[in-house]
Parts: sequence; C-alpha cells; structure tokens
Amino acid sequence: MGDTTLLGRLESVDVRELWKHEQYDFSAWLAKPENIDYLGDELGLTLTDIKTEAFVGGYRCDIVAKDETSDIQVVIENQLEASNHDHLGKIITYAANLSASVAVWIVKEAKDEHRKAIAWLNDNTGQSVSFFLIELHAYKIGDSLPAPKFEVIEKPNGAIKSNKVNSDE
Repeated sequence: MGDTTLLGRLESVDVRELWKHEQYDFSAWLAKPENIDYLGDELGLTLTDIKTEAFVGGYRCDIVAKDETSDIQVVIENQLEASNHDHLGKIITYAANLSASVAVWIVKEAKDEHRKAIAWLNDNTGQSVSFFLIELHAYKIGDSLPAPKFEVIEKPNGAIKSNKVNSDE
C-alpha cells in the first residue's frame, strides 16, 4: 500500500513581487512590531524605538532602532537587490554617524565580495560594533500566503561581539 500523506512543495517567491519599493513598501513593512520582532529574533535582539528614514546629514538611514535589553543603537539598511558597494558604504556611514553598535544590511542576494567585506569588518573592528549581512527570501506552498525568511549570511563571531546583548549568554 502506498503512502497517502499529502504534502505541498516549497516554492520561492521573488521578494520584488512582494515589496515593489524598498522605502515605501519593505521598510514600512519591516518597521511594524511583528515584523521587526521576526528580524530581532534572527539577530538575538529585541528591537524597539523604531524610526524609519532617519536623517544622517543629507542622507537617510532606512531604519534605526534600539535594543531593549542593552539600549544599544541598531541601524538597518535595506536593499532588495544584489549587494553593491553603494549600500556597503551607506551601512558604514550610518553606523558611524549614529554611533550604532549593530549594523544590519538586508539584501536580496549577498555577493561573495560583500560577504567577505562584512566578515573582514567584524574581524578587524573593535568590540563595540557588530555587522550583519542578511539575505531576504520568501516562500509559499501552493496557494498559501508568501512567508518571508531572513537568512543570516555573515555575523560577528560570538553573535554580537562583547556587548552580550542576550542576558542569558
């Protein structure tokens, strides 16, 4: 007798089909409490005091937040495309100017040279700043709603360097 278990197939969904515009669609979606909590779970942080489009001189950081436990500043740069030098520069600029302890770069696809750059930053910067490179994917099963998935590509050794954000670490 054959197996009668019915299972669906996981299908990839292009994130650009879900969020057409980074600022107005994705950043607005991510800033909502239930969505920023999902990202925070991947980072080991409890993100609060969410601000979108925070000015840094003549530029704007997509999202600025604080970790509720440690009160450290977190900057998030969204890029719904393959990683590029422009956004790498942005995340460093925002982290420096906003005195952030955590910099998070969310991309559709992390190029190897940018993955290596983030790893290098984590290995060669002081203990007070941590860099994350995260790929954003989305999936559905059959006619289900699409589900986003944050995949951590690069993170500091020992999660967030010496900040010990999680009190149970």
